[in-house]
Amino acid sequence: MTETTEITRIRPGGSLASLDLAEIWKYRELLYFLTLRDIKIRYKQTLIGIMWVVLQPVLTTAIFTVIFSTFARFDTKSVPYPLFALSGLSLWLFVHTSISLASTSFVNNTSLITKVYFPRLIVPVAAALATLFDLLFSIAILIILMFYFGVTPTPRLIAAPVFVFLALVLAVAFGTLF
Repeated sequence: MTETTEITRIRPGGSLASLDLAEIWKYRELLYFLTLRDIKIRYKQTLIGIMWVVLQPVLTTAIFTVIFSTFARFDTKSVPYPLFALSGLSLWLFVHTSISLASTSFVNNTSLITKVYFPRLIVPVAAALATLFDLLFSIAILIILMFYFGVTPTPRLIAAPVFVFLALVLAVAFGTLF
C-alpha cells in the first residue's frame, strides 16, 4: 500500500477583496449591538460615568492652554488657544482611545469569538465606533467654545467628516494590527 500525502498551500488573499466588506455589511446589526454594548459598558464602569466624556477633553485642553499659551507662548494667529488645542486634541483623543480599545477587543471578546461565527473584523470596528461617541461630545464642546470666542467656521469644515473617517480607518487598522 502506498500512502499519498496531500499538500495544502496557503497563500495570501492578495488585495482588499479578502476584506469581504459584503460579509461585514451582512452582519451590520451585530456591529451595531456590539458598538452599543461597548458604549454602555465603558461608562457604566466608571465612577463619574458619562461626565468623563466631557471632562477628558475639557481638562486636557485646560492643561494644554495653561502650559503652552502661558509658558511656551505659541502663536496661533487669530484663533484663541483653547480652540486651537481642543480641535487637535479631539481627534487625537479619538484615535488614541480607538487604537487602545480596538487592540484589546479580541482578548476582551474571546468567549464571543470562540463560540459564534461572524467576521472577526467586526470586533475592533465596534470598539473604534464606540469612541465616536466621545468625539461627538468633543465636537459639541468645540462648537460651544467657538460661539463663546466668536469664531465662525470656514468652508473648509466640509472636509472634517472625511478626516474623521480616515482617522477611524487608521484606528481600526492599527488596533487590529496590535
